[in-house]
Amino acid sequence: MPRIVVRVHAAAAEEAEAAYDWYAERSITAARGFLEELGRAVEVVSEAPGRWPQYRAGTRRYIFPRFPYFLVYRLLNDQIEVVAVAHGRRRPGYWRSRLQRVT
Repeated sequence: MPRIVVRVHAAAAEEAEAAYDWYAERSITAARGFLEELGRAVEVVSEAPGRWPQYRAGTRRYIFPRFPYFLVYRLLNDQIEVVAVAHGRRRPGYWRSRLQRVT
């Protein structure tokens, strides 16, 4: 079964890059681990987007197993939009304003 198309909101891409940079300043191994986990998150969500629990404002959430981050996404027609790569302990729901516009 083909995977659904995944689009990443520009701000979510910036969050992922900032997290990678933060880890890379401390440990390139950790930074690579973060990227692997992010890639795995996108992969499993694209394979079965309805599997992950409903979250806020019509989104769903995939929690990273090894890092304090989660992927916030929503289904839009025949695509998945990654709305945020959010840190689990910072500013809950800050990304909601991204739901009004499609990038």
